[in-house]
Amino acid sequence: MKAERIKVTVGVCGGIAAYKSVELVRLLQDAGYDPHVVMTAAAEKFVTPLTFAAISGHRVITSLWSEEAGTGSAEEDPEAEHSSVEHIQAAQSTRLLVVAPATANMLAKFAHGLADDFLSTMYLATTAPVIVAPAMNVNMWEHPAVQANVATLRARGVKVIEPGSGYLACGMVGGGRLAEPASIVTAVAEMLAEDARDDAGQQGRRDFTGEVVLVTAGGTREPIDPVRYIGNRSSGRMGYAVAEAAMRRGARVVLISAPTTLPCPAGIEVEQVVSVEDMRAAVMAQLNEATVVVMAAAVSDYRVKDVADRKMKRDGAQAISLELAGTVDILREVVGRRRDGTLVVGFAAETEDAIANGRGKLERKGVDAVVVNDVSKEGIGFDSEQNAGSFLTKDGMVEFPVMSKAEMAERILDEVLKLRVGTAH
Repeated sequence: MKAERIKVTVGVCGGIAAYKSVELVRLLQDAGYDPHVVMTAAAEKFVTPLTFAAISGHRVITSLWSEEAGTGSAEEDPEAEHSSVEHIQAAQSTRLLVVAPATANMLAKFAHGLADDFLSTMYLATTAPVIVAPAMNVNMWEHPAVQANVATLRARGVKVIEPGSGYLACGMVGGGRLAEPASIVTAVAEMLAEDARDDAGQQGRRDFTGEVVLVTAGGTREPIDPVRYIGNRSSGRMGYAVAEAAMRRGARVVLISAPTTLPCPAGIEVEQVVSVEDMRAAVMAQLNEATVVVMAAAVSDYRVKDVADRKMKRDGAQAISLELAGTVDILREVVGRRRDGTLVVGFAAETEDAIANGRGKLERKGVDAVVVNDVSKEGIGFDSEQNAGSFLTKDGMVEFPVMSKAEMAERILDEVLKLRVGTAH
């Protein structure tokens, strides 16, 4: 007997990127899903409902009202439901809602609970997982109002696939391009897999209950003068993902965060820091309570020896030199001052000989494990929603293939639990 395909609803909003949604629907079909399409009135200005109906094989919903509710009537189309309850039926029957492209207007509706069309009404009515893939002008994407709405949606559990950077239809260059359809399909598959584990009672386990997990994230900044600093490209996503996963699994979580653009995760104690010294002080203040320490932050190895007390002025093309001094080694100090039984996991971002360098760090620092990844590889690590790497211990290595950082966070915690069991014997 042929397995029933999983219904995925694709919400299409008005924007030039709507043409990519046609490819998204096709790729969802190729992946074995059953995509149904809901379009806003503005989306119809860019792509016709008939295009999606022809590809998906289903009536396309375009309105709350019966005379405009789709590409066919109830007599012609057995799938047609009465418009007054159709959004409820659609919301209850779908396994996942993915909105691509998601415009600034639709993000605002979702964040503020407005429901004046089928898509926004369905969003409020569904309990299924929701993914949004924004696409808009770079200035719109970076506007504080849009970022606040995105932060609100993230805090409510909506998966946000951040837009990419490049040439935009408006002629500008920057962030705002819709993520590639293949990446969106990957996110759909991962979220459905997580949801299935929730239903099976596996992902929802509270196996970190009683643990106090201390996580560092982001990239530290060392001042050059009052306006300039030495920093790195860390987005903080990996550390934030670990913190959120540990909280879901029952831990009390303390997140020490260097500067990032990420919103503070709900339900987690967050302390914002800037420099290596700031982070050291925050970590040491929390260390006695921690049972697990995950040092995912990108901590600067160097600082400017003599920081200028006022902005350094440029003198033509004349070169300047900065004398650097080493920073404190927080990871080594954590290992030396931890309580008995506290597990410490370090991170190593490498550009060559990743495994060898990771093992060297494991031995030098005395940590229980090191998560090492090769950040020179395209599509993982810095500035990416995905990651890959290896979990190194003195007894072996576990490979993490390319996956979302959220999934990798779960895998890291799975390995930490194995270490905990090992130390109990």
